[in-house]
Amino acid sequence: MDDFGHGWGMGWGWLLGLIILILLIWLIMRVVGQGIRPSGLGEKSALDILKERYASGEIDKKEYEDKKRDLN
Repeated sequence: MDDFGHGWGMGWGWLLGLIILILLIWLIMRVVGQGIRPSGLGEKSALDILKERYASGEIDKKEYEDKKRDLN
């Protein structure tokens, strides 16, 4: 009888399955973690908000320059 293929499946197959399971869990945690963790990319700085307020006409040039100086 030829036990070559059977020996691989019984001896080392569990290790391969365990590695695949660990990688799958790691991948799921990474994808889910990205959705939960806040990223700094979408946050605006105080200067950005000040620029938007000035551009929209909410504040005048003098107030913009005063507040900009305060931020620096």
